[in-house]
Amino acid sequence: MVAGTENMEAVPADKGDEILKPRTDKREYRRIVLKNSLEVLLISDPETDKCAASMNVSVGSFSDPEGLDGLAHFLEHMLFYASEKYPEEDSYSKYVTEHGGSRNAYTSRENTNYHFDINTDSFDEALDRFAQFFIKPLMSADATMREINAVDSEYQKNLMSDSRRLDQLKKHLSREDHPYHKFSTGNMETLHVWPEAKGIDTRNELFKFYDKHYSASIMHLVVYGKENLDKTQGLVEETFQEIRNTNKSIPIYPGQPCTPDHLQVLVKAVPIKQGHKLTVSWPVTPSIHHYEEAPCSYLGHLIGHEGEGSLFHALKTLGWATGLNAGESDLTMEYSFFDVSVDLTDAGHEHMQDILGLLFRHIKHLQQSGVSQWIFDELSAICEAEFHYQAKRDPFSYAMAISRNMKIYPTKHWLVGSSLPSRFNPDFVQKVLNELSPSNVRIFWRSKKFEGQTDETEPWYNTAYSFENITEFTIQEWVQSAPDVKLHLPVPNVFIPTDFSLKDVKDKLYLVGFNHKLRILLEAIMQKIAKFEVKPDRFSVIKETITKTYQNIKFKQPYEQAMSYCSMVLQDRTWPWTEKLDALTHLEAEDLVNFVPMLLSRTFVECYIAGNVEKNEAESMVKHIEDVLFNDPKPISRPIFPSQSMTNRVVELGKRIKCFYHQEGSNPSDENSALVHYIQVHQDEFAMNIKLQLFRLIAKQATFHQLRTVEQLGYITSLNQSNHSGVYGVQFIIQSSVKGPGHIDSRVESLLKDLESKLYNLSDEEFKSNVTALIDMKLEKHKNLNEESSFYWLEIKNGTFKFNRKDEEVAALRELKKEELIDFFDTYIKVDAPKKKSMSICVYGSQHLKEMASDKDKVASPFIEIEDIVGFRKSQPLYGSLKG
Repeated sequence: MVAGTENMEAVPADKGDEILKPRTDKREYRRIVLKNSLEVLLISDPETDKCAASMNVSVGSFSDPEGLDGLAHFLEHMLFYASEKYPEEDSYSKYVTEHGGSRNAYTSRENTNYHFDINTDSFDEALDRFAQFFIKPLMSADATMREINAVDSEYQKNLMSDSRRLDQLKKHLSREDHPYHKFSTGNMETLHVWPEAKGIDTRNELFKFYDKHYSASIMHLVVYGKENLDKTQGLVEETFQEIRNTNKSIPIYPGQPCTPDHLQVLVKAVPIKQGHKLTVSWPVTPSIHHYEEAPCSYLGHLIGHEGEGSLFHALKTLGWATGLNAGESDLTMEYSFFDVSVDLTDAGHEHMQDILGLLFRHIKHLQQSGVSQWIFDELSAICEAEFHYQAKRDPFSYAMAISRNMKIYPTKHWLVGSSLPSRFNPDFVQKVLNELSPSNVRIFWRSKKFEGQTDETEPWYNTAYSFENITEFTIQEWVQSAPDVKLHLPVPNVFIPTDFSLKDVKDKLYLVGFNHKLRILLEAIMQKIAKFEVKPDRFSVIKETITKTYQNIKFKQPYEQAMSYCSMVLQDRTWPWTEKLDALTHLEAEDLVNFVPMLLSRTFVECYIAGNVEKNEAESMVKHIEDVLFNDPKPISRPIFPSQSMTNRVVELGKRIKCFYHQEGSNPSDENSALVHYIQVHQDEFAMNIKLQLFRLIAKQATFHQLRTVEQLGYITSLNQSNHSGVYGVQFIIQSSVKGPGHIDSRVESLLKDLESKLYNLSDEEFKSNVTALIDMKLEKHKNLNEESSFYWLEIKNGTFKFNRKDEEVAALRELKKEELIDFFDTYIKVDAPKKKSMSICVYGSQHLKEMASDKDKVASPFIEIEDIVGFRKSQPLYGSLKG
């Protein structure tokens, strides 16, 4: 980096020639260093419809002061509020949202990353607003207390997450003097209650933390623009040069989180959800220093392989596992772990020692076999194809990923990171492989069966666990007593493509991959369908897996439960998960044997083929499917009759009669409550679609600001457009640990009155600006084949076939008048709208359950209380099917 002085210009360190980019990438790149030492990557993409920026600050929760756990994360929240230049609270978020964009941020152990995207014509001002985070933020006392509530709400939301619980347990069982041990999220206790008791002002600590750590010298910025590099460089120099540089260095936290006391241990933990999981973890040499040799990618490829001869194949055949993942985790410059995680069946849980024995036997075999050049070359070929022919990502996530990379990698590899193994170094791979030893292991075993058998509790997430030491000798005994199964290296992969040439096509389910081997994959899948065989042992394993999936639905977040209830009320031919679970209990392998021929006997084939495929090839693929299913002398399938075609129909709610569904949350341990306030508007029609979309764009940020920022109802607060089989509406979705659904519903009704004033007072300029933003969003080109295919396939699946949807809706938007939008709101949305059709789904967490009865009594007439979802749905009229 260049240590800048006041009169220095930005240094264009290179013009992009040294940055390795995909062969298909037409974008231009340039690295510059501003006079304040801020390192920047400029990206010019004349074809883009969205611009984006991401700032990575090389400080995270590891830097939290003692006694203020979560301060770095809290600061991330606070910087969104306001700045000296833009003092209106939440104006940054409002500006981005109203100009077709999105914004977010995250705090990790060693980084805090801020990022946004926006329509191209609004980028300059958005970038200036963004830059003020790092120049002169305002952190008012009022906002500080409110946002502590938001952080606490985020923490409350995460209490039921098994992945977060295990992550914190791993940290808890580590060196107390290492920052890995910390509680990174923060909550009301760490950010307010405890500091206040010690006479510490959290807001003052925020400013201290900001002043100490937020220096341009440890920031990395990516700016993704539509303009040429010179123009973007000028904009960046002008906008970001005032960021203060204190010449601070990136913080380093040397040392390993785990001492010998934390190794050779078996930890049994009780999860929230049903199921058993085994995670075997070793501290290893961080591969970031040898990313081109990619030792952990090589080992993850072999240990996580699923083909014949692999560990997973053996465990699957034995009926002990349903999934296995292997790879590096918790990666930093100073330490990392290599984890092998196995999803166990009930039988696998009883054979844990055998599974560990097979794992260590497999690792021993790999250690003795040595590192193979051909396997590395195959891995390298896969990674090279994925990098050089990757689908174009959206600017938002692309900028965010690169800004992280800039801290770690040399300029040449900012785009590729560690995703392109290119240097075969068997000695170093062998070194890391040898670190996967019985003397170096931590084993985490999760199961509900451990309830009542543990004697410890992790303090932040209250995870019950027990801890015991295991010796190398014990593991060797497991190895020796494990079943005698044949484990070997994978055979060469026949699906790796080598031909990446494009077809010269003049004429302009569901498989994804390079077209070179797509036909081979299709044929393999069709053969499996045609020759499908029910294996009783596999049936038992899959039945067990699906049973646990249904059982775990009750542990979903309350807002997810509310959304599920909403869909069930509206969607014809949907069934409660409890009924599915009951039906599943009685199913046996013989039932599936009898069902499969019936399933295949009447078949409807609907294909959509897109990408680097010629018309005759596409027709040939369809013919192959038809030949397999229909054209055998004894065909397994016959075409269905038109009357047998299934349709998805939606309940039409009554006008001016509000429906309510009150339900206790299905997880009694979850204190959070949730509301889905749903307003049903219309069935798919261009002119109505755009009015609904425009209303949502105008109201989205106002909803978030009022209900989350001002009233602090909950961390999860959003206004979404809903689409149930072509019937459109809006959903206000709020999850709260502080207020019950009845109160929240009343606040949504109040918000609708505020939105009424907002729309009535909307200036012509504001109306035009929002229309323009929505048009820009609609005219945004598909960034990749997956995005394009999803659009067309949805039209096919719904039976609408409106492939010109975007153009038609843009044309309607250009003709739309402000008065028409207001009339739409007055007719369908506002509190007393004459054609309003609405429903509130109220899910009560444990601390608000006592409010349910009184909330029901407070409901104003006319209303319908939904007691039985299926019964209600059967009594209501349905919209006609779009498939006709």
